Amino acid sequence: MGIINKAKGDAALHDAQHTIDAGRHVLVFKFIEANTSSLATGAMTGINDQIEAIESLGWKMNHMSVGEGKAMGALGGKSGERIAVICLFRR
Repeated sequence: MGIINKAKGDAALHDAQHTIDAGRHVLVFKFIEANTSSLATGAMTGINDQIEAIESLGWKMNHMSVGEGKAMGALGGKSGERIAVICLFRR
């Protein structure tokens, strides 16, 4: 796991634990991933790491939805493709 993916996984883990501590049984989590090529298939490693982090606390993914769109890029104000993955987890 790279540094950025580890940081994202740690943040997901923190949010999932906070939801448990609040006594909640449902967690809806939005993952944002840069889409380097919408025509290519392959693993979305950053999202894999975040989902595994959440599930390590006993959450189970119940539903997933995906959307693709333009968003402002982080560098130089360039727009870029982003994938939004919305996951519903239950405990």
